[in-house]
Amino acid sequence: MIHTDILIIGAGPAGLFTVFQAGLLKMKCHLIDSLGYVGGQCAELYPKKPIYDIPGYPQIIAKDLIDKLMEQARPFKPGFSLGQHAQKLERNSAGNLIITTNKGTEIIAPVVIIAGGLGSFQPRKPKIDSLEFYEEKGVDYTITYPEKYRNKTLVIAGGGDSALDWTIYLADIAKRLILVHRRNEFRGALESVEKVQKLKNEKKIELITQGAVIQIEGKDFLESLTIEHQGKAIKKKVDFFIPLFGLIPKLGPLNNWGLETKSNAIVVNNSLDYQTNIEGIYAIGDVNTYPGKLKLILCGFHEAAVVCHSAYKRVFPDKKKYFKYTTIAGVEGFDGSKKAAKPSVVKTIS
Repeated sequence: MIHTDILIIGAGPAGLFTVFQAGLLKMKCHLIDSLGYVGGQCAELYPKKPIYDIPGYPQIIAKDLIDKLMEQARPFKPGFSLGQHAQKLERNSAGNLIITTNKGTEIIAPVVIIAGGLGSFQPRKPKIDSLEFYEEKGVDYTITYPEKYRNKTLVIAGGGDSALDWTIYLADIAKRLILVHRRNEFRGALESVEKVQKLKNEKKIELITQGAVIQIEGKDFLESLTIEHQGKAIKKKVDFFIPLFGLIPKLGPLNNWGLETKSNAIVVNNSLDYQTNIEGIYAIGDVNTYPGKLKLILCGFHEAAVVCHSAYKRVFPDKKKYFKYTTIAGVEGFDGSKKAAKPSVVKTIS
């Protein structure tokens, strides 16, 4: 069982910024995310999209924003349970919350902050018989450890940025890689399309357009699949099939926790601290709703800061809170230094 001060559900921008805000108050964080990597929507849906509403950045690419947030959070050494989603909620005799993931990981914390963006991302699955039987037995919907595919035969299906980017990345890792797309046109960035075309021309990958995987087979693990292409059925021996058709945001198991919701968003008390109707559970970012709510990344950052100050009272009920301005040089953990300088300015918050 993992013990932490704050459990954050969602490793997108709001969740990562929460680590920084909590760290300034000497609180440790652990994050759960259904994706196999950090970044949430910025990483999965539009990694190359420019964002214009981040203070101090007239424009920043989504992936670069995530990299900056990770750099900001890293000194506080957060823990991660990636490729998992929060499933079960319990409360122990001491009043702490216990979250169990779909993979059996248990995390205990006095505070839970839901920063799940539009919700837990569930993969769009192709309609293929026996597909679920082969999940984690050769069928993967996200790529967590690329080395898993070294010297293996892969079939990637999809025509968006995710399918193109992973095809480019895995081309030098896989023994053989086949990209299948049901159309001739791709929905990804032009630069990525050109790189994939170059890989095809260099015979580093096989590209099948106007095609679709219609059947998968294998005794205990995936062994082969059939691709329908221009009226013909093509059978391929493969080790892995990776359909990358995008993700569907859903609250998922969180719907069973008793949280008050409205239009698939979690209702919070915005007049105080963004707490939900369940004591000790907060919600920030796009996943929450309240009168006047704006679904902007910077609003999630503000909510994260407010929540952390409320959470402090639960994590350290017997301590008086001192809030150090981040302009103070040498605050321990903030700049990575081991020794904290004596602060010249301290603001006391009651």
